[in-house]
Amino acid sequence: MKTIGIIGGMGPLATVDLYRRIVLRTRAEKDQDHIHVIIDSNTDIPDRTKAIIADGEDPTPELIKSAKRLEQAGADFLIMPCNTAHYFIDRVSGSVHIPFVNMLEETVKSTCDKYGKNTVVGIMATDGTVKSGIYEKYYSKLGIKTIVPDKTQEKIMMFIYEVVKAGKLEQGTDLMFECVEELRQKGANAFLLGCTELSSAQYYYGFEGSFINPMEALTEASIKYAGGEIN
Repeated sequence: MKTIGIIGGMGPLATVDLYRRIVLRTRAEKDQDHIHVIIDSNTDIPDRTKAIIADGEDPTPELIKSAKRLEQAGADFLIMPCNTAHYFIDRVSGSVHIPFVNMLEETVKSTCDKYGKNTVVGIMATDGTVKSGIYEKYYSKLGIKTIVPDKTQEKIMMFIYEVVKAGKLEQGTDLMFECVEELRQKGANAFLLGCTELSSAQYYYGFEGSFINPMEALTEASIKYAGGEIN
């Protein structure tokens, strides 16, 4: 099977959860049936949202360092458990000679397969992802309508940064579900967990519903690309 290279550290919890999902979702009866995974949890990568909307430090040089390290270490392809970082994916993928499995592309395919093209997707994500319009670009290719929050965008950012990234998971999901309710009232019938911290939150809290989890879409695509079988 092919070796997976994970550009991680954005954040560390999301990196751990992606690796855990790959292990749990791979059909295996013994250690040797699992996929070889190399992880570079590079916490030196600057904040992606600040780079996109607030003239923050460019994360591309550190992303490229990670990509090259993983290629040199023997990865056959790369994945990146950070939605916002995919804004920079073209520059990063151009720095190596191995392919990228694009989490956003896989998420949009998964949405279409599960909910159809007539669904309306409410996007919950960082300010960087929302303001870049990157998910809208991918969804529009399939004709899927998207909606973003207005009054609760600040609350989803608080949940991402002050609850999940800060490791204060005991605070619960109230901030996130206020955003879900706004999006529902605006016409959404499926809800994108468009930040890997939101994906991690679903695993931690176990909430269910019409949620689209990009980390799960990436997990399944990566296992298939590597040549493994999915549980």
